[in-house]
Amino acid sequence: MSSPTLSELAQEHLLEKLDVFKVKGRDKRGRNVLLIIGKHFPARMVSSDVLKKYLEEQIYPKLGEKPFSVVYIHTDVQRSENFPGISFLRSIYDAIPTNVKDNLEAVYFLHPGLQARLFLATFGRLFFNGGLYSKLKYVSRLEFLWEHVRRPEIKVPEFVHDHDDELEYRPMMDYGLESDHPRVYSEPPSMDPISVYSMRCIA
Repeated sequence: MSSPTLSELAQEHLLEKLDVFKVKGRDKRGRNVLLIIGKHFPARMVSSDVLKKYLEEQIYPKLGEKPFSVVYIHTDVQRSENFPGISFLRSIYDAIPTNVKDNLEAVYFLHPGLQARLFLATFGRLFFNGGLYSKLKYVSRLEFLWEHVRRPEIKVPEFVHDHDDELEYRPMMDYGLESDHPRVYSEPPSMDPISVYSMRCIA
């Protein structure tokens, strides 16, 4: 990964502007939720040192000393744009304070895709400690996320809803057997727009 060309202050402002990390809402057990939107992470423009500082100053204090959960939205993440690399991730993970790791009780991984599943199946137990890996829960659809998280308190970007709609009638995307690149297909003529809309209204 090449070194970022932005100043440290500019990198911090970028993280804040893109709203990559946000402590917002609660899950069904009343725990605070750390929402992470993977698509918004500027992997080629932010250094690990700046991210560590940002998390220490802006995110961890908002979590307090109470149990919390993470909702990680993997929708539309591209390896070339949003994935910072294994060594980067390991550096960030190792820098997380012990009390924060201990208070993390669940990680809801939305729209994981085949590559992410394979990566975590191969490196997850080695890369992270067993305790964290055991807390990981794959969530293939938004309707299943709302079984764990209080929907009115979490705002999900529109592109996440759009991807979820695609998966409803293109299920092979879940397993990497069909391209998930946007706008490379035609909507089936039999598609019922009411049924698609109803998927967004599941509480």
